Amino acid sequence: MGGCASQLDRTSKSRSDEIDRQLEEDSKRYKKECKILLLGSGESGKSTIVKQMKIIHQDGFSPDELRAWRPTIHRNAVDSARAVCEAIRACKLEELLQEGHRHLPNAILGVDSATFGEEVGMSPETADAIEVLWRDPVVRRVLDEHGSEFYLMDSAEYFVSAIQRLADPAYLPTEEDVLRARLQSTSITETRFNLGGLSIHMFDVGGQRSERKKWIHCFESVTSIIFCTALSEYDQVLLEEKGQNRMRESLVLFESVINSRWFLRTSIILFLNKIDVFRGKLSKVPLERYFPEYTGGPDINKAAKYVLWRFMQENRARLSVYPHLTQATDTKNIRLVFAAVKETILQNALKDSGIL
Repeated sequence: MGGCASQLDRTSKSRSDEIDRQLEEDSKRYKKECKILLLGSGESGKSTIVKQMKIIHQDGFSPDELRAWRPTIHRNAVDSARAVCEAIRACKLEELLQEGHRHLPNAILGVDSATFGEEVGMSPETADAIEVLWRDPVVRRVLDEHGSEFYLMDSAEYFVSAIQRLADPAYLPTEEDVLRARLQSTSITETRFNLGGLSIHMFDVGGQRSERKKWIHCFESVTSIIFCTALSEYDQVLLEEKGQNRMRESLVLFESVINSRWFLRTSIILFLNKIDVFRGKLSKVPLERYFPEYTGGPDINKAAKYVLWRFMQENRARLSVYPHLTQATDTKNIRLVFAAVKETILQNALKDSGIL
């Protein structure tokens, strides 16, 4: 009987030790898991960051995944051309088009990009019309003189300059095409990847801005927030509200996030994105035209510091903010930035676990 009891004790102890080991492993794993919330206004580069994580940390896009982006890219190209055609009409510049080009806006506006799918895409005729129209001097005039008066995606010229490649029946999007493609997100998506010794769970809340109060408390336990803003949007208007300046909208969103009671222990990583577009725009479109208190002229360092200062003015909660200048479409740049971001995330994770 004593031997039986002894055997039961040993079995019980073994089971207890196994449970302890499992609990310890779970605890270690939990401490190494970091939740990151990706926030920012529309077209600030959030989705591009998620795509970069797939390229850098998840072996990139398969041929089938690349092919699935083809209808979206066709829509982006055609919708960009349609936006310019509508601007030509609104500015009453049709008569200034070269004589053989005056029919092109009607032809392009007659294309229904909503029908594009796996079987139906941009036709060669549409590609030809866009290519010819884009070379007309009136298009450059509209972009240079009226670009801030209508919505046009940043990648418009990238896609139009490659319009014949895109219209090829055998066209397979490249990773750069996918990085530059715009697909309005309407749901919360989660991306998982390893960053050094950390297991990252990145949540992109996409188009959920209008419902923020309903879900924001669900992310109270996030280690860090990456907030994206596009430096280049200082002269642009929202897609949803044509009269609303996009950078001012981004400042309002940042203020509501950084001062939220749900994120009192969260570090904020601020991506001042689209530095490449910002650099090219400053000399043509003065920042002081939209932010009169700015006095630094076209100097990109002064302009970027001013925008950062505007965002920091919203930080009444005095949270730690770690700013980075980024170009989300540049894989090399994002790889370098995330090497620095990793240290920030790790430090915050250690604080959360009580080690620091």
